[in-house]
Amino acid sequence: MKTIITTKNAPSPIGPYSQAVLTGNTLYTSGQIAINPETNMLVLEDIKTETKQVMQNLKAVLEAASMTFEHVIKSSIFISNMDDFGLINEVYGHYFDEANAPARETIQVARLPKNVNVEISVIAVK
Repeated sequence: MKTIITTKNAPSPIGPYSQAVLTGNTLYTSGQIAINPETNMLVLEDIKTETKQVMQNLKAVLEAASMTFEHVIKSSIFISNMDDFGLINEVYGHYFDEANAPARETIQVARLPKNVNVEISVIAVK
């Protein structure tokens, strides 16, 4: 059995997918990009600001499932330029306790939706 998780505090899907799916105690989020859910506009001022918006969108989806970043066990980071890794990691690190940080991979890709620079998804367990 699965439950679709939806919140107005994160961007609406731009295709045939859900913001997140909860099955049992496990939450699978779709990748989030830097769309401000209030304006529906991309936030691309700089890579740190963009990453912060992505993380805030993930936070909203987690909260809609009554979870926090403490519940995250795995994250996937897709970036268009590996040279941005340090700045992305700096922002990402503010959302996790390093001693209990989730497993993660960071992958450079040729292109992301709407030509953004970073997309992140997570798996969380209650």
